[in-house]
Amino acid sequence: MAQENVPTVDLRNGGAKNGCSKAVSFSALKPQLVVQAPKAAEAVQFYKAAFGAEELKRSMHPKRKADQELPLILSAELKLGSSVLLVCDQTDECVAKVKSEEKGSGCILCLETDNVETAVANAVKAGGVIIDGGELTDGEGACCGGRVGKVKDPYGYVWLICSPGKMCTDVEG
Repeated sequence: MAQENVPTVDLRNGGAKNGCSKAVSFSALKPQLVVQAPKAAEAVQFYKAAFGAEELKRSMHPKRKADQELPLILSAELKLGSSVLLVCDQTDECVAKVKSEEKGSGCILCLETDNVETAVANAVKAGGVIIDGGELTDGEGACCGGRVGKVKDPYGYVWLICSPGKMCTDVEG
């Protein structure tokens, strides 16, 4: 049975179906758990003890308020099996701030790509909405450590579209 006359449709990255004109290659999907500050360090220890997670990298908040004993975590990268999970403290300044019904908890999905601008544009064309002023963030203020765009999908989930960035602190085994 030859399939010569079967039409093919390129559905990669939504294809022409939702108006996305440029394909974007993503290198990783990293769920990010946002916990009430300053409990991210405790959460990291819990995931290590409970699930055998291995901490790969940690990015600390560049500023610390006077009433904090320790700086807040912008992003701790944990390896769980073959997956990666990010954990961070919820702060007003962090690009990963989540407004959820239950204070101090939330989930963000981080997509890594070398083409943040096109990926954000494609998400908007597909029905997403740019949030937090619509500006892409660079450098230390970005939770992923690189360039970041923040998009809310039509179902209420927040997506950080990030360029792979260097984390501030490598964690030694």
